[in-house]
Amino acid sequence: MRILAVLLLASTTVVAQQPAAAPAPAPAPTRDLGGVWMMRNPPGSNRAWTNFTFTDPKLEPPALTAWGEARFKEARDSNGGNYRLDETNDPVLTRCYPPGVPRVYFHPYPFEVVHTPNVTFLMYEYDHMLRRVYTDGRTLGADLDPLWMGHSVGRWDGNDFVVESTGFNDRTWLDRLGHAHSDQLKVTERFRRLDRDHLHLDITMEDPIALAKPWKTTFFYERRPGWELGEISCSGDYLEWSKVEARK
Repeated sequence: MRILAVLLLASTTVVAQQPAAAPAPAPAPTRDLGGVWMMRNPPGSNRAWTNFTFTDPKLEPPALTAWGEARFKEARDSNGGNYRLDETNDPVLTRCYPPGVPRVYFHPYPFEVVHTPNVTFLMYEYDHMLRRVYTDGRTLGADLDPLWMGHSVGRWDGNDFVVESTGFNDRTWLDRLGHAHSDQLKVTERFRRLDRDHLHLDITMEDPIALAKPWKTTFFYERRPGWELGEISCSGDYLEWSKVEARK
């Protein structure tokens, strides 16, 4: 009996010393992306951020047409470290142009989602960018005025929010390295909320003039409930200061 008691005590001690199971992530609200979101590393990744995206165009460049290759060779990006700020022809850094879509996501700043019955607003901290994604059932027309951030319509596919955008001008880059696009660009964004605090954004770019095949990339975001968007503004004074600093 004494041996049996010792064995039972040892068994109880081993069970007591086992770590408690991690709590399950809080479930995601159904069809609700509201809040402020900030990019993060992919789950399980310790790789440092490169060009602020996780399908890195430096390591996995898009397939380009001859037109796209020629335009890319003309790009002098400062983000890659090859050109100083006073040498680049980046349209954001030289002229304060709006970044366009999807480049707005390649900048390391948060964005906020606000739902209303007929429109979802995507508000970006970078340069006060605002997009209206219409969810009233309209479709994208064939004769759209060219815009920096395009025309967007959205719909729910299950619990994924799918945004389709066309009607872009051709004066922005797809990323910060200088991959160009034409006015035939179509961008499809799929927002997938994994749980209360984590979001995946899959982006597909299609452009028969610039891209030999669709280019896909994924961003990973974390909800920041205590954050409010700040002010990040591009201005002529800032650009001149940056160029002076680059020459030092």
